[in-house]
This record gives sequence, structure tokens and C-alpha cells, in this order.
Amino acid sequence: MIEIRHLRKVFDDDTIPLKDIDITINDGDVISIIGPSGTGKSTLLRCINMLTEPTSGSIIVDGQDITQRGCNLNEIRKKMGMVFQSFNLFGHLTIIENVMNPQITLLGRSRQEAYDKAMYLLQQVGLASKVFNYPDELSGGQQQRIAIARTLAMDPDIILFDEPTSALDPSMIGEVQSVIKMLAKSGRTMMIVTHEMDFARKISNRILFMYDGVIYEEGTPRQIFEHPQKEITKRFIQRLSSLTYRIQSADFDVEAMNDELSAYGEKLLIEAERLSKLSVAFEEICMNNIVPESGDDIDILVKVEYSEKLDILSMLVCYKGVKFDVTTSGSKLFQNLLAEPTTELLQTDVTDDPMGYEHMVTMRFRWVEE
Repeated sequence: MIEIRHLRKVFDDDTIPLKDIDITINDGDVISIIGPSGTGKSTLLRCINMLTEPTSGSIIVDGQDITQRGCNLNEIRKKMGMVFQSFNLFGHLTIIENVMNPQITLLGRSRQEAYDKAMYLLQQVGLASKVFNYPDELSGGQQQRIAIARTLAMDPDIILFDEPTSALDPSMIGEVQSVIKMLAKSGRTMMIVTHEMDFARKISNRILFMYDGVIYEEGTPRQIFEHPQKEITKRFIQRLSSLTYRIQSADFDVEAMNDELSAYGEKLLIEAERLSKLSVAFEEICMNNIVPESGDDIDILVKVEYSEKLDILSMLVCYKGVKFDVTTSGSKLFQNLLAEPTTELLQTDVTDDPMGYEHMVTMRFRWVEE
């Protein structure tokens, strides 16, 4: 068990990433730490294993305050493995050597013991066939899995993950997350800083939402993602679960919206093909039809939403003025999209809308593995 009391960190430039952190980490906890960038998430992890020295406060590990002078930090760090954004593998060593060497130098294991342990763990992460390769011969996802295996080889009591997938291409994120999910099911204690909200929701038993250097709100995944109690948490979660745009000019920045959609898809693990279909639908419905028909009175509300439970990506378009029948679009690409069995369309009129919208188009995009 780890107890953190009144932890504070002030850097030399007077930046204060941690103001007052209080938390107890129980054995077997899988804790995801979420929140906007710059709110102290990574600094908290680095303080827990003393890679960054706190300014004040205490970190008590199994009854010992590791912030006190005289504490044997090397022994404490043996209990804490850390997986970083960058993989920190030794480029001049083979994969098997990367996993063996820390065991030999820090734990005093024989080469045979270290080899046996390394081979077992490399099999666990699906990379036993790469033992004699060098890191630069592997993909980013494979290198991160090697880094995880190296951490596990030290038999830590707790593993700290600092945004383990942020440096990876979207296509590689899933393979690393699968390994972390496997570890979570094994009962290991873990703390994970992540921007992948869908991942955090599925893997964790506790969520910490950090804001302005404090743990602003905490709870179960269901409490934080479905029923947050504090206003800033609500705004953060709402922004992650849906994107809302109001178009009041023909000069609306479609490219910026597409960039935001792409980032949204990466966070929620939505397939790029499905996001592309939504983008095609948006441009045809809104920019090629509703905007030109609206004259100088353009007012369109667009809401993009993803349902993890149903695995459906939806786009809701509300607008005023002349009604546009989506099915009459002259775009062959869009007509082909409408004809796909994975696309659903609903067109309705709106009554008594407080913002005065008169018409609504809803499109849903399912995903079917081929």
C-alpha cells in the first residue's frame, strides 16, 4: 500500500505542477489518471518513484516514508516499475539482453535465471520470436511491449505507466493496451497516466481526474465518466465523449474540424475509415447543401458522438431555413455511403426548439469487421 499525503512540487521556475495531493493506493488497484495537459499527472508518477524529488509532503510505501533522508531509494525502486512514453531500450543490446541485463545487475540473478524469466515474459507479450533482434528493427508498439516485459522482469509490486501509448501510431496502440489489460486482470497494482479515455474506462477500478495540481475528483469509471459531480470534470468528460460545432459562416474551418475528429478518433479507438465516412457526410450535408441554401442566415449545430456500448459513431445536424432532403444529394460518393448497410439515416422536423432549429438529420455509422 502507498499513502501520499500533502504532496507538493515546485520547480525552479516557480511552476507548481503539484499543489496538494492526498491519495491512498491499495494493493491490486488499477488507477487511471486523466485530465488536461499540464495538470501534474506525469509529475505525480515521477514523484512516487522519486525520479522527481517532491518539494514537501510524504510518500509512504509499506510504512516507510521514502521522502526522508536515509531511505534506500534503490531498494524502493525495485518495488516500482515504470514504463515511459519513450521506450528507453538500449539500442546496442538485443531484445533478450535488454530484458536480462537489469535482472543480472540489479537483482543479482544468474544469466540462466534471467534468460528463463526474459523468455517467459517475451512469450507473454507475444514477442518471443524477436529475442535476437535489436530495438530499431521493431515497430514502436513492439518496442513498448519489450519495455513492459523488461519492467515485469524486475517483479515490481506496482507498475507506473506514463502515457504508454502516446508516442505510438494509432495502428499500434491496441497491441500495447492488450498487454496492459492482461496485467490488470492478473491483479497487479498499476497507475496509468493516459489520454485514452475508452481504455481508462475499461481497465481501471479507480479514476483520478487531475486539474490545477490537485486530484479534483475521483471515483469509479462509471462515476467519473457517467456521473461526474464537479463542473470542470463534467466539461472535460463531455468534451471527450462528444464534439459540438456551431456553423454561422460559409468560412467554417472544415480542415480544423477534421483534425479534431482525427484526434477524437485516436482517443476513443474509432476506426479511421468510419471517421472518414462521417467527414464525407458532414461536408455534403452541411457545407455543400445547407450552407449555400441559407444565404446570410447560416446557423447549423453539429454534434458528433460515439457510443462505446453500442459501438456507433453518430452525427446530429440541426439547422434553420430551407429543408434539405439528404437522399436527393447529387454526390455519388455520398449516395454510395447512404447505400451501405452500416449507415443509418433519420430526417425529422424539430418543434419547440429553444434555439429555433427547424430540421434535424441524424446519421449513424456502425462498424462491421470484414
